[in-house]
Amino acid sequence: MAYELDLTGRRALITGAGQGVGRGIALAFAAAGARVIVNDLRLERAAAVAEEIGASALPSAFDVTDHADVTAAVEELGVVDVLVNNAGNAGAAGFGGLGRFVDTTPADWEPFLRVNLYGVLHCAHAVLPGMMERGWGRIITISSDSGRTGEANMAVYGAAKAGAAGLTRALAVEGGRYGVTANTIALGTMRTEATEGLWADPDNPQAKALLRRYAVRRPGLPEDAAALAVFLAGEQASWITGQTYPVNGGISFAQ
Repeated sequence: MAYELDLTGRRALITGAGQGVGRGIALAFAAAGARVIVNDLRLERAAAVAEEIGASALPSAFDVTDHADVTAAVEELGVVDVLVNNAGNAGAAGFGGLGRFVDTTPADWEPFLRVNLYGVLHCAHAVLPGMMERGWGRIITISSDSGRTGEANMAVYGAAKAGAAGLTRALAVEGGRYGVTANTIALGTMRTEATEGLWADPDNPQAKALLRRYAVRRPGLPEDAAALAVFLAGEQASWITGQTYPVNGGISFAQ
C-alpha cells in the first residue's frame, strides 16, 4: 500500500483561507495536488493566496454567515470534494476573549455564533448533498481546544466551537453510508497574523506564561494543522470519521 498523501483530482474549498491557518491549509492542499478554492470575506486576500498557489487555485469571496451567499457561491463553483470549515473568529481583532460570561449580553454572543457555528452549518449544508450524490466527500472542521475542554472568558466562543464539532459528528453519522467522512481538528494557540503581537517579543511575559502550559513550548503554526487536514482529506483516512483531533502542543490531552 502506498502512503503518499495525494489529493490529485480533488477540489477543496477552504473557508477563511486568505490568511493564517486557512492559508497554510490551502498551500498544503495545493502541494498535495488538489485544486483549491480559496475563500475569504475579502476578495483581495483570497486572490493573493490563489496567486501565491498558482493555476491550481481559484479565489472565491463569500460570507459564511450568509446562507444564501454560501449557497449561491457553491452552486457557481460546482463540485466540492473536500470542505475545510476554517473561517472563524475569537474576539476583537481576531484574538481575545469575551470576558466573564455573567458580564456578557446576547448581543456580545452573536458574532461568535454567526461565524463559528452558523458558518459551519451554512457551508456543510451547501456541499453535503453533492458529496452524497457522488458517493465521496470529506468535511473537516477547524475547532479549538476552548470548545473541547472549556476556557475562562471564552464561554460563548467555546460553545460555538463545541457546537460545530457536534455538528461534524452528526454529519459523520449521516454521511458515512454515502462515502462522506467528517472530522474535527481542535487547535491550541496559533501563531498567525492575528496573534503576532503576542509572539513578536520573545520576552513578553504574557507569552512566556502561556507557553509554560504547553508540553511543546511554542505556539502552533499553520502547517501543524495543515498536515493533519491533508491526511484526513485523503484515501488513507477513509475509515476515520466523527473524531476530534487535538493539535495543541500538549496543552491538553485526549484519551
